[in-house]
Amino acid sequence: MVAAVITSWHTHMRKRKWLLFGSVLLGTALLLIFYCDHAVRSAASGRLYHDESQVPYRKVGLLLGTSKQLSNGNVNLYYRYRIEAAARLWKAGKVRYLVVSGDNGRTDYNEPELMRQDLIAAGVDSASIFLDFAGFRTFDSMLRLRAIFGQDSATVISQPFHNERALYIAEREGIAAIGFNARDVGSRYGFRVQVREKLARVKVFADYWFRKKPKYLGKPVALPS
Repeated sequence: MVAAVITSWHTHMRKRKWLLFGSVLLGTALLLIFYCDHAVRSAASGRLYHDESQVPYRKVGLLLGTSKQLSNGNVNLYYRYRIEAAARLWKAGKVRYLVVSGDNGRTDYNEPELMRQDLIAAGVDSASIFLDFAGFRTFDSMLRLRAIFGQDSATVISQPFHNERALYIAEREGIAAIGFNARDVGSRYGFRVQVREKLARVKVFADYWFRKKPKYLGKPVALPS
């Protein structure tokens, strides 16, 4: 009887220790997410624009890539709205060139080329479009903007949450960037994207902590003056 009570007590204490450990771990993770989110938001404060008529001129607009279609075959609204925003910005004369940065990691998948085709269909001169085929992540796109395309100033084009993270990276890299916000997607449609974004902001800090580099660099690409 006594042995059973002692065993039960030890089991209870072990559960309490694991519960306490789990609570501390969860609290630490939430604090980390909050800190990274706040730092990213603060870096973009006052540097995001919704109206193309108010955007300061920059020679280059950096269009961040995403897939054209969702896994279920439906149109990706994030993609559609980014194309629309980039075309509007270029037509308004707020950028001279567009660097289109996306994933071309497989022969059968080419985000930059698809975006180029849709930008031309939207009225952008093909001579104003330059492709970055190794923009596998936002981190890579921003670092390659300077290392490969030689730009230390740009207007980043994407949804607001994405622009915030890109501008944080730009600030760390010494790039004088502003963001032009494409139309956002409703919270119900984009809930999973928003959750991933919180984790992506933590990963940015991890990238810098571990001194990550872009997956590929390559030869410099000179843009016309």
